[in-house]
Amino acid sequence: MKKYWKELTALAIQLFMFYILPLFAGPTDAMGMVFLILFSAILLGFLLGVFCKGWVKFLYPVAIAVLFVPSVPIYYNESALVHALWYLVVSAAGMAVGSLFRLVFCLIFRRK
Repeated sequence: MKKYWKELTALAIQLFMFYILPLFAGPTDAMGMVFLILFSAILLGFLLGVFCKGWVKFLYPVAIAVLFVPSVPIYYNESALVHALWYLVVSAAGMAVGSLFRLVFCLIFRRK
């Protein structure tokens, strides 16, 4: 469990964005909140791609898509379920770019 603290920390931050952030958003702040959650998904995916070596990091996009679904009946209506797909795609893209960045960095500087 201790070796997965980076993944768990990123997941905890994303859960904060899904469940705590909407408590402070007003009714007119919906689009800003969606963009903020999308930004956090891509940023956390990128950071996991850069800093995590194990295979567990590849479960992150699926995990945040699945963990978003219970927040839909709490804060949104059923039309927001499509956002789970967006969070999956955006975090996977961030992780791919982060992994590519890590690979290029390791090739340039000959590190593992």
